[in-house]
Amino acid sequence: MAMSGGVDSSVAASLLCERGYEVIGVGLRLPEAPKTGATCCGVAGLRDARRVAAEIGIPFYVLDYQEPFWREVMAPFGRAYTEGRTPNPCIRCNARLKFGRLLDFARALDAHHLASGHYARVERREDGTPCLRRGVDSRHDQSYFLYALTAQQLAHIIFPLGELTKGQVREIARRWDLPVANKPSSQDICFVGPEGYRVFLARHYPWALRPGPIVDQEGRELGRHKGIGAYTLGQRRGLGVAAEEPLYVIGIDAEDNTIVVGSREDTFIRRLVIDRVHWVADDMPRGESCRLMVKTRYQRAEAPADVQLNHEGVLVDFVRPHPIAAPGQAAVFYNGDVVVGGGVIDRSIPTLVCNVRQKKKR
Repeated sequence: MAMSGGVDSSVAASLLCERGYEVIGVGLRLPEAPKTGATCCGVAGLRDARRVAAEIGIPFYVLDYQEPFWREVMAPFGRAYTEGRTPNPCIRCNARLKFGRLLDFARALDAHHLASGHYARVERREDGTPCLRRGVDSRHDQSYFLYALTAQQLAHIIFPLGELTKGQVREIARRWDLPVANKPSSQDICFVGPEGYRVFLARHYPWALRPGPIVDQEGRELGRHKGIGAYTLGQRRGLGVAAEEPLYVIGIDAEDNTIVVGSREDTFIRRLVIDRVHWVADDMPRGESCRLMVKTRYQRAEAPADVQLNHEGVLVDFVRPHPIAAPGQAAVFYNGDVVVGGGVIDRSIPTLVCNVRQKKKR
């Protein structure tokens, strides 16, 4: 049982004990966030996890993952910002470490399963193959962060909270008098902390914060930015540019260290090009495009789109104009509540460009 010291993993461990599993608690020692310490998996979180393990009567061990976490998660996170991309470190951590390296460790111990406190579900199809489904709590469903898991990994994973709501989890924690029952949930990237990711960039990747020009689509300079690492596509606030109408970031040119801005109309797209695509259980659409629901940010509602393989990778054509999606973020494909797969957004194609192409075809 992966235990961070939070209420979710603590309740998940308790539920597994109640269901008769022989549970071994494991915490991961990760690098601390600057000044304040990590919001999870730091010394304080591991201390809480150890207290919960003692309370429910299970052994608890700590694995030092500081070096692989830097190599697999933190370094790619920083490099992405220097390239003008907006990364999602949680997805990479889940695939490479929590359900990759840690699952291998669990299997080496002859454990049957690895469990975590994620709000998601693993179910078996009629042919016995596992599929990944949303958690029943739509507000806290975390399946978006798990699309990169393989069927082989899912066969050995348990999500005890998948059928519960966050409110029910809190209620269980209080009823069982767990020492973390009222502990607030983490809202930050664990190695960044409440001061934000720019502190991390300033310390490890300062060239991502080199000032440069802010230009319009004709290349006219409108102001100066604070470094491409401080911006993402669709951003409106913090540009520091005076204009008659609100301006939004619609392009980041890492090679020229330039931010491109445009109107709100320019922030809508019809097409995404996706690379590094992963299909959870060989559900890859073949031939004609497949209509699926697509989610391009964790806090953004999914939207209907036609997903199709082509020589560029995977094309996602939205049925209606969609808010611009940042390169480096994940696009996750759903069929109902089943996670079909997903990939990394390579680039967005604006609505206006798509309209021009459609007119040329006619």
